[in-house]
Amino acid sequence: MTATLQVENLQTYFLSRGGIARAVDDVSFTVEPGEVMGLVGESGSGKSMTGYSIMGLIDEPGRVAGGRILFNGRDLRSLPAEDMRHIRGNRIAMIFQDPMMTLNPVLRIDTQMIEAVRAHQDVSKDTALAMARDALVRVGIAAPDERLNAYPHQFSGGMRQRVAIAIALLNKPDLIICDEPTTALDVTIQGQILFEMQKLCRESGTALIWITHDLSVVAGLADTVSVMYAGRIVESGDVARVLTHPRHPYTHGLIASAPSRNPRGQALRQIPGSTPSLLKLPSGCAFRDRCAHATVECEQTPETRIVDGRALRCFHPMADDFAGSAA
Repeated sequence: MTATLQVENLQTYFLSRGGIARAVDDVSFTVEPGEVMGLVGESGSGKSMTGYSIMGLIDEPGRVAGGRILFNGRDLRSLPAEDMRHIRGNRIAMIFQDPMMTLNPVLRIDTQMIEAVRAHQDVSKDTALAMARDALVRVGIAAPDERLNAYPHQFSGGMRQRVAIAIALLNKPDLIICDEPTTALDVTIQGQILFEMQKLCRESGTALIWITHDLSVVAGLADTVSVMYAGRIVESGDVARVLTHPRHPYTHGLIASAPSRNPRGQALRQIPGSTPSLLKLPSGCAFRDRCAHATVECEQTPETRIVDGRALRCFHPMADDFAGSAA
């Protein structure tokens, strides 16, 4: 079976007066049909830029400088712009953190959803309207007929996000890229949408990339997880194995800093220091200045290798348990 998405050595750079910012640097992963992959990391780690690169939404001064993006076996980087427009929003959908990146503020919701269907499917307006109504119901919007006649400004922020998610689901795409789409939603609606996403993947074989910093969401939603730091994936593998037995010091630090793991009455754990500027990355391992396990060897760039059933970019993997600290 052909993988829905296969990213190979992806490089996305931004050129500026201060130098070259390597927002995505040598990133590789595979997402199979029906699989949910979590892409996690701190703000600025390159998660969203990876999603935008796949969608072909990188604008100047940024550019995809290298690598391949294979979607159902076709390299998206080699496709003409017209072919990419046909795929985007139809076979690949993206749900943004800000719903107004999806919604047109001057058009009614029914107009936007009908256009989203008929741009890619040869169906009647009535059929498209029925599909739009069903999609709103699936994301928990009450009184869908009334909401279809409304404008985006008449919705709350959370309601607008649910509409944006419904639009992404309309054409039953092969791949959905979600860039923290449930951040603004309350936990009840978040749970409902996560359930719908899992159901969609199981029933239709849709592959899903869930970009987030919330490890608890990834633990309950994803099959696999890739952890990004400073533009690179430092650890990836089965979600239960990685989150239960992290081997990269950065992954360990992320998990250990979750408040739920902190003993009552003690100061919250944290990873020392801050993420380096992408314009001034240290030589070798980008995490070495924040890592207690770093040695002179870490001044060289570690290659990705398979350790304990997961891909790891580290010279000194941590023990296969949750002892120790990344600090």
